[in-house]
Amino acid sequence: MFPDTHRIDEAKYKSLLKYIRLNVTEQYDFPQEIVQIDGVTIATLGNFSASTGKPKSKKTFNVSAIVASALSGREVLKYKADLPPCKNRILYIDTEQSKCHCHKVLQRILKLAGMPIDQENDRIEFFVLREYTPDQRRDIIKWALHEEKNIGLVIIDGIRDLIHDINSPSESLDIINELMRWSSYYELHIHTVLHLNKGDDNTRGHIGTELNNKAETILQISKNIENGRISEVRAMHIRDKEFVPFAFEIGEDSLPHLVKDYQFKMNKKDRLSSYLDMTEQLHRSALEVAFSDNTSFGYQALLDALKKGYDSIGYTRGRNTLVNLCKFLIQHNAIQKNGREYRYNENFSI
Repeated sequence: MFPDTHRIDEAKYKSLLKYIRLNVTEQYDFPQEIVQIDGVTIATLGNFSASTGKPKSKKTFNVSAIVASALSGREVLKYKADLPPCKNRILYIDTEQSKCHCHKVLQRILKLAGMPIDQENDRIEFFVLREYTPDQRRDIIKWALHEEKNIGLVIIDGIRDLIHDINSPSESLDIINELMRWSSYYELHIHTVLHLNKGDDNTRGHIGTELNNKAETILQISKNIENGRISEVRAMHIRDKEFVPFAFEIGEDSLPHLVKDYQFKMNKKDRLSSYLDMTEQLHRSALEVAFSDNTSFGYQALLDALKKGYDSIGYTRGRNTLVNLCKFLIQHNAIQKNGREYRYNENFSI
């Protein structure tokens, strides 16, 4: 039963009990994972997530890749989406752009998905809500979710435009509660877009604070400081383990393309504090770079290779830390010693 926004009286409370009471003797299924990056889950059915970034950071290009993967079932940039057959349709809501610009976004998604752009695709509904008020936009989304069948992924490009005041605590809480209700009741995933503050890397207003507290994953898209054509993608907040950041750039075909072997430089506040806190996937990414040129090293060459590999994920440390890191990797069988030679063992576990 989907509770409405009115007060709950005694009769309604009693009718809701069987839906809201948790029983220790029952089994509850984990939400289905529908979007991953390198095996790390960033989106599940029944939850919501967000992309954030400053203006012109290519947030919509990043979202286009997620949608294209959901349409095609193949990896696009680093996203691998898998919608269940009964929920394989996508609802895309744009609140900011004109129909002309939205048409370009739709064509981009279809091109990335390897689908024709000269015929309609019944697996994606694209709504342009620029000319409507915040209340009207929310009503349209409510009716669309009620009427459209088999929706598994909803994109709201411009959640700020669903409320009147971005700094209103009550409005912000209301719209976040709507996202939780919609995603849970209709068993779908909602991915929304919100700008970052121009002066810092915080999400805008009270709605940004609520997103940080409630979202399953928040992706941050930012321009490379040295090369504005490149956009970096990393996890700002994530419930699962962190994925290795990646980067993309816009090619001559006006589509986003993965930048291979990209050296991701972290800000001071984002740098990893210890190799003990790293996920297994981060260690793997660093070791694959370290051993990309050679299969084995002597000890000093190994330390040099580890420095190169861990530099690539933003973990830059001196010799003493690298020596301890080497011992740690040997203890966990990530590096195996044979005489004076050291080799990478990809079948390790941390």
